[in-house]
Amino acid sequence: MQTSIKPKTFYLIASELIPTLHALPCFDLNDTVLPAVRAGLSATVAKRPSLPPTLAKVHCEERMLPGPAGAPAVRVLVYTPAEQSDRPRPALLHIHGGGFVFGAPEVGDPLMRSLVTDLGCVAVSVAYRLAPETRFPGALEDCYAALLWLHEQAQALDVDRARIAVYGESAGGGHAAALSRLALQRGEVSVCLQLLEAPMLDDRTGSTSAAHPYCGEFVWKSSSNSFGWRALLGTEPGSPDVPAQAVPARASDLAGLPPTFIMVGALDLFLEEDLEYARRLIRAGVPTELHVIPGAFHGFAAIESAVPLVQTSLRLRRDALARAFRMS
Repeated sequence: MQTSIKPKTFYLIASELIPTLHALPCFDLNDTVLPAVRAGLSATVAKRPSLPPTLAKVHCEERMLPGPAGAPAVRVLVYTPAEQSDRPRPALLHIHGGGFVFGAPEVGDPLMRSLVTDLGCVAVSVAYRLAPETRFPGALEDCYAALLWLHEQAQALDVDRARIAVYGESAGGGHAAALSRLALQRGEVSVCLQLLEAPMLDDRTGSTSAAHPYCGEFVWKSSSNSFGWRALLGTEPGSPDVPAQAVPARASDLAGLPPTFIMVGALDLFLEEDLEYARRLIRAGVPTELHVIPGAFHGFAAIESAVPLVQTSLRLRRDALARAFRMS
């Protein structure tokens, strides 16, 4: 489906990303279109071409883990390198995107295989429960259950407990940020890095905060953002009764959080909330790496290609993980 383009900000898009923009779906998310969006994503994954031999060698196993108290088991995909290692490996807990309301770990399968191959790590990707069928804190507790399982099963998985990172994109980035805070508060698992790619951090974006004049016109718009937050919270986004535990940007204290990597496009709806979160992290004494990709919109790297900006984003993400895994 071709994306509708508004001339107002089209000139700001990096020319090399325009084909990607046309390849991405364009929709205003609501209750009516949500089933079709979920079905379309499943169909896209099913039609994905065969993996190259290098990535196909990575072992992927579906596992069902004990869920939160009183909740169903949590499905995860566990990726392990084909090669043996003479020491425990670092590990990555991946949380997929999808506006809190769609998505699955299978969407990130090629990326997880690539990171496992390049970094020699174990990766666990979580199929957390989606909104609006499950409200906060269901998805967050699912992600915590997976993180706790990864930590507790470190010996069986040949994982180094001191080198566990969390990574999420978009809504998954919001869940990853909330998970890092929850892990800090509960004190059961140490996270060596939170890698947040265009994270969805603030329910007030597109609801009560002033709109950015040049951001959020492509792919993920304020109307869809409000729908996603409303589905997760069960209340109007931006309202004063929204629990701070559900919204990373509403946390009053960010001190003690793990080192952080944030990457966002300059035209992404989440630009300002991500910049502000990075500023607050730095002011709280949290080592923080921030990258703003010029001319990039939300999801610009979702379709891997030889485009230089996409390759740059992949390298930045991979290098941040490599440094965290070496230093921890």
